[in-house]
Amino acid sequence: MKIINSVHPEDFKTYSTNIIRERFLLDALAEKDKINFVYTHYDRMIVGMAMPVSTKINLPDYDILRSDYFLERREMGIINVGGDGTISTNNENYSLKKLDCLYIGKGNEKVTFASVDAAKPAVFYILSAPAHAVHPTQLLKKEQAQGGEMGAVETASKRTIYRYIHKDGLKSCQLVMGLTILETGSVWNTIPAHTHDRRMEVYFYFDVPENQVVFHYMGEPQETRHMLVKNYNAVVSPPWSIHAASGTSNYGFIWGMAGENLEYTDMDVVQLNDLR
Repeated sequence: MKIINSVHPEDFKTYSTNIIRERFLLDALAEKDKINFVYTHYDRMIVGMAMPVSTKINLPDYDILRSDYFLERREMGIINVGGDGTISTNNENYSLKKLDCLYIGKGNEKVTFASVDAAKPAVFYILSAPAHAVHPTQLLKKEQAQGGEMGAVETASKRTIYRYIHKDGLKSCQLVMGLTILETGSVWNTIPAHTHDRRMEVYFYFDVPENQVVFHYMGEPQETRHMLVKNYNAVVSPPWSIHAASGTSNYGFIWGMAGENLEYTDMDVVQLNDLR
């Protein structure tokens, strides 16, 4: 499991494009019939993907966790961004269509990922954070998620937000997780940009059309940088960094956080005129 260490904002100001990509971009998670994870030192968040095509994939354990099994002291949130799939936890089976979310609480020793149709495989995006209590494993369908429209066509930011794991949704110890779908003709997400010093965040981009790209913006509000990302790429955002993006086409992205609280609205907004 690759490890990403924390970065001080003063050091970040000196980084080249290559170093920024090396220390914040996760671009090698998606592999057929494999499960891949990255361990970050931002609130001990683990980011991963499972892509079962021709075989089932079992959740492995890793030496870095120093545990008998992956979820012995952790919780997990999973959103399917591909075809129909199934996830088995101990003796329970859950069916996930595209954009359905499953929360798995700590203490689940056996977790298995599978696709219903190998020609249209499931693509499971996974976040995992340390957990101090047991919350029940629960499935939430896209249609059941809290959400609403934001933005406008005039500012190329019309989008629909779906909230899955949060204070008033699926219960967790510290995970917060949901997704945003941009309307055709809209390319801006998370505008105005914001930071939240009480938790880190990861953005995962999906449904980015082939030969199109997304410009992801990060850094302190007065010292912003950008990097180009593609489909199934994720970006780790430290608490001091903004996280926003604009694409050459509309797209979807999953936002996931771990840290001190579960309030979806816990953010420090940065006005556009204050960005540099």
